Amino acid sequence: MNMDVELDGLFRQNGTYDYDEDYEYKEDAITEASEAVLTPVLYSVVLVVGLLGNGLLLAILAQKRRCWSISDTFILHLSIADILLLVTLPFWAAQAAQQSGWCFGSFLCKISGAIFNINFYCGMFLLVVISLDHYLSSVHATQRFFQKKPRLAHISCLLVWIVSLFLAIPDCVFLVARRDPDHENTLCVHSYSPSVLHWQLVSRILHHTLGFLLPAVALIVCCSCVLQKQRAGTLILPLVGAFLLCWVPYNVTLIVDTFRSRSKEPDEPKSAVKTALMVTYALGCMHACLRPLLYFGLCRNFRKQTLAVFRRAKVESESSLWGLGVGGEDLPDQHPEGEALKQMLSKGHQVQSTQC
Repeated sequence: MNMDVELDGLFRQNGTYDYDEDYEYKEDAITEASEAVLTPVLYSVVLVVGLLGNGLLLAILAQKRRCWSISDTFILHLSIADILLLVTLPFWAAQAAQQSGWCFGSFLCKISGAIFNINFYCGMFLLVVISLDHYLSSVHATQRFFQKKPRLAHISCLLVWIVSLFLAIPDCVFLVARRDPDHENTLCVHSYSPSVLHWQLVSRILHHTLGFLLPAVALIVCCSCVLQKQRAGTLILPLVGAFLLCWVPYNVTLIVDTFRSRSKEPDEPKSAVKTALMVTYALGCMHACLRPLLYFGLCRNFRKQTLAVFRRAKVESESSLWGLGVGGEDLPDQHPEGEALKQMLSKGHQVQSTQC
């Protein structure tokens, strides 16, 4: 009886199996599934909080139109820029949630991408204008710099919007809804043909220098001088701090992506940079809902007005909503000298009344 066991058939087909490829595939699938869930949830929270906060801010500014100040003008433009960005978040959330990707066409792709950068540019440049005004008011004792020339403040805001629109032109031109052959879905991405590839470098240089580095240096210098001169906290410092905290990671990652796109690096680091861009992109969008929260937490008069809106009451206040003083246009009755002058005038008026 033959007791030999033939194992030849068991080991005949000993083909190799690429475990690394299967592992990378599963890892990519898990990452895409997490993105499809977390991104819409995050954008939904930012959208709701941002629209409620900025809508409440606009309602309070509308009630305060009789005693409008230069600070209110700057705050209004910042709020408008944030609302524009918030309106585009549902499109990006839908792109992440759907397997088909972007399904809104190239026109909305161009508009949504341009608004993202316009929000960044407007926020950066308006904070530079506010910081410069605060610097001149506190350091050089040029009291009420824009208050004396309100037209100059409006012109500054108009120039901010014009420059922001100019810097967003490459997004309007090169953003398209393009099908991704690797994932078989459509994405809203920049598309540069070989003949216009140099425009990618030009637009990145403009973004890095004129849109980020130079304004960031101006913000840091102005805020440092204000902090040295005026030890007490001011509203502009938390605003600048929150803005830089949200936007610096994205811009630093974008700078890294610019250098890697010009070099001959392997695809693996590039994919890591793309993931970092996605995360920091979401962090930048979160800033659209932070400013009203900062106003509510730091400005006492704004907090009173907010609570009055919820109580359906009306609070008459001629003082600035921004209790920490953006722009330095506090009214005379907020200072001891103003109170003394007010009392002297009232006493003089009483003496004249008794003499009559």
